[in-house]
Amino acid sequence: MRLTRPLLLLVIGTAASIIILRVSLTSISRAQAFVGCPAALGDGQIDPTATVAFWENQPIPALSALTDTLTPADKQVLGSATGSEKWIEIDLSDQKMTAHQGDDVFLSSLVSTGLFGRTPPGEFRIWYKIRATKMEGGVRGTGTYYYLPNVPYTMFFNGEIGIHGTYWHQNFGHPMSHGCVNSPTPVAEKLFYWADPQIPEGKFVVKATADNPGTRVVVHE
Repeated sequence: MRLTRPLLLLVIGTAASIIILRVSLTSISRAQAFVGCPAALGDGQIDPTATVAFWENQPIPALSALTDTLTPADKQVLGSATGSEKWIEIDLSDQKMTAHQGDDVFLSSLVSTGLFGRTPPGEFRIWYKIRATKMEGGVRGTGTYYYLPNVPYTMFFNGEIGIHGTYWHQNFGHPMSHGCVNSPTPVAEKLFYWADPQIPEGKFVVKATADNPGTRVVVHE
């Protein structure tokens, strides 16, 4: 629920002495209206020293190691798949993600889209992929705050909105996020190496270019 008034007036004291404190709620209002997951984009490698995360204002164990389940050969096969167009469908009503290649389905999974901030419908393309990144947002001291080191297999497609693996909840099929698409981590891993742009060998991040464009992402109700 968005706030309709930016200020809350607190009246303290007696009729002879009234102190009116103006408490700004701008930061909370912005947090509720904000969509996306601000990320600290780095080299894409796991930070093993980050062991504590915060979700819904509660400390939880952070992901401190990430081992790909796919072999280098598996990644090459997924990334080099040619022929019909690859595209990713995000169904907000069903909380479901489907990766298509022409008339075939590469994978399908329940996901969690925006609860604290809506995942906007539209047609986009993946513009940046990073194997692991830190995300932080919301308002401290409220249920909106989160601090999530080492978010795995992130694929941004609409500004700071992306698809990524998830270690802080398993409630897929229900909105849970601040606008991003929370996916089971094994699903995100497969999608990460299947979707374009393709990551150069030995690297952990890539930005889409004219020669290495991003896979199309369609978000709908």
